Amino acid sequence: MYNRKFIMEAATLQAKPFTPFQIEMLELVSRVSSEVEMQDIRRMLGQYFAKRAEDALDRLWDEGVLNDNVMEEWKSEHMRTPYKQ
Repeated sequence: MYNRKFIMEAATLQAKPFTPFQIEMLELVSRVSSEVEMQDIRRMLGQYFAKRAEDALDRLWDEGVLNDNVMEEWKSEHMRTPYKQ
């Protein structure tokens, strides 16, 4: 059974109008006529967001937020969900 918070969040999402950017993207993909074109678009979007993530990580490295020590700490960090026994 759905909880009340989930239902309220779903209702809120449905009530939000599309942004101008979302409308433009919908109009663009409405012109896609083949699976190959859709795969190309997915690949391009993936490359775009991967580049943005890489640039953000480079910025954090340059600012000293990330360094070799932080990376070594991440190797042994456990972020598992604790379950009750």
